[in-house]
Amino acid sequence: MERVAGAWCDGGAVCFRLPDQDQELAGVRLICGVLGSPEFTYAAERKHWELRLPRPDAARIEYRLELTHRDGRRETVCDQGNPRRAPGGFGESSVLWCPDYREPDWLHLPPAGGQWREARSADARVWSPACPTDRMLVAHDGPDYDKYAELGRYVTASLAAGRIAPFHLVLLPAPDRFENYSASTPYAKKLTTVTLPALRAELDAPAPVVGAGASLGALAMLHAQRHAPELFAGLFLQSGSFFQRRFDPQESGFARYQRITRFVGRVLRAASGPGVPATLTCGTVEENLANNRSMAAALGAQGYEVTFVPNRDAHNWIGWRDALDPHLTTLLRRVWP
Repeated sequence: MERVAGAWCDGGAVCFRLPDQDQELAGVRLICGVLGSPEFTYAAERKHWELRLPRPDAARIEYRLELTHRDGRRETVCDQGNPRRAPGGFGESSVLWCPDYREPDWLHLPPAGGQWREARSADARVWSPACPTDRMLVAHDGPDYDKYAELGRYVTASLAAGRIAPFHLVLLPAPDRFENYSASTPYAKKLTTVTLPALRAELDAPAPVVGAGASLGALAMLHAQRHAPELFAGLFLQSGSFFQRRFDPQESGFARYQRITRFVGRVLRAASGPGVPATLTCGTVEENLANNRSMAAALGAQGYEVTFVPNRDAHNWIGWRDALDPHLTTLLRRVWP
């Protein structure tokens, strides 16, 4: 068992500890999407705050600590007793690795040669390999996918290792993701009639593309593929926000909840669909697991070549990063042998 000073896995439990020699704090609370927000207990004889909980079905757990000071002031911080950090759009979190967690090996492989540049024809950043290719992978939330999930590093390392064939990587930004990525017909039309054709012409990549996205970005990529299936050769959808009323009433406050549930309902009720190879991944401890299972089953019945992967993590960038290989690798080999 590997123990980090502030947190560790102990058999079927996860344990947290925060030293407080003179009990200067009035309280400590765990802030964790997987474990909730339970309070620590102060162990006076050992001079520290402690918390022990049943281990969830996850190999790694991201968390923060909410400290309550004697004057009533509260602050949320990373665990100073745990050196591991996970990046994210709302700042860093501490991360607990359980004994069965392994980082992807491609993080330690050399990259293939290539070049990053800003696209001339669209608002996108593009990486192109040193050799010619007519193929393109397009990612929603592209800059964040690259920054937090290291998508570019995965692509270049996997190409150098000979695991996948060369292609252009296109990172699409999301200036208004809540609007554009929530099954928006105007966005799907722009993507499929303006953005993708312009990029295919600029990159001399006329082959149908592989579309990737996470969360709302996955929903929007499926929506685009249903809108213009001839443009797509495959889909890689991670923790898609495929909201359904029976599974996701907690999301009903989202402004575009109704639009999403209408689109998802139409897909689920369809007798057939424009099937392509599609891989869906979703964390074993996230709320989207049920709706992703349901969507995978529906797409499979409609002629998509579906692979559904529950990965032992939550709704976060590192969980999505860790599922890239072998699952995106396998999809790309299937689509572009």
